[in-house]
Order: sequence, then C-alpha cells, then structure tokens
Amino acid sequence: MPFIEESDLLELHKDIDKAQIINERLLDQIKFKNKELRRNKIQRNILAGITALFLIGTLAISSFTAGLSSSNSFDNQNNLLVSIDSLDAVKSRIDNLSKKNEELSLVQEFYLAKKFLEREKIYSVQVKSFVDNNVTLASEALTNTLFVKTNPFYSYSLGNFETLKEAQSFRYQLVKMGFKDAFVASYQDGKRLQIEDPY
Repeated sequence: MPFIEESDLLELHKDIDKAQIINERLLDQIKFKNKELRRNKIQRNILAGITALFLIGTLAISSFTAGLSSSNSFDNQNNLLVSIDSLDAVKSRIDNLSKKNEELSLVQEFYLAKKFLEREKIYSVQVKSFVDNNVTLASEALTNTLFVKTNPFYSYSLGNFETLKEAQSFRYQLVKMGFKDAFVASYQDGKRLQIEDPY
C-alpha cells in the first residue's frame, strides 16, 4: 500500500468536506424545486379553473349584451376588445407557468434518474479494507466513493462505473499509482455482489 503524507490526507479531507457541502446544497435545492413544482402545479390547476370560468363568463356576458341591443354595436366591440386583452394576459401567464413547469420537470427527472441509478448494478475499485468502522476518509455524501460493510471488514472503494471495462481501466491506473491490491467489485443497492475479473 503506498504511503500518504499527512498534508495530502488533510487536503483530501478538505476536498471531501467541500464535496459534502456541495452535495447537501444540491439535495436542498432538489427538495426546494420539488416543493416549488407542487406549488406551481396547484397554482396552474387553480389558474386553469379560473381561466375556464372567466372564458365562460366572458362568452355569456358578450352573448347576453349582443342579444339585448344590436344598436350598441360599438359598445359590444369595445367589450370584446377588453375581453381579448384580458385573455391575452391570462394566456401569457399560462405560458409563463408552463415554462416554469418544464424547468421543474427537468429537476424532477434528474432526481428520479438518480434514484434509478442507485438500484442499478455498478462497478467500483476497492482499494482498502478495515477491521474498524472509524475511517475518516469515508463519506457517504460523496457519490464517487463507496464505504461498504463486507463481514467482518469495512471496504473502501473508489469510482462508480456503469461498465466493467471502465472500472477495469480505472483499476489499472490505480495499480500504476501504487495501489497493487486494488480490485474491481460489483455493487447493487449499496451491497457488494462479487469480485470481478481484473482484466
């Protein structure tokens, strides 16, 4: 196992802490966007109902006034113009809400994709095992590391890869750096499935 300088270890801890803070902020933003999505969905439904009532009311009023007096055609045209202006304002508001809804849908799709990936089989390169669970290098907030209990040990793995070939390539780079005992393992739902072929 290669020797790590204390200053390098401190820098690694700082990087891990920064990444953890960034991850927490992103999760907070996702929660906020989900709340905003729900709120906008309710607003959109209410606005659609109000718009429908407004349109029905406008049509009823305009047809009623048209039936009362055909001599006031100038007044009817003015009422119709006011109604069209109001409809344009409502339409622009609906368009703005639709754009916001699309943006929030993208955030929701990202969140759902992340949940889906957690259920998929991934590959990672294990670099160390520990008997105790007091390793300060491990942080579950980091998405590119795994810290898994494999009885009776705790294993520390680097990288999350979709394909075995990518993980094998990363393992080769780590071996060249001095991590001679590194090996590729497959994981699913946070549990190690098996040790994979290193080549």
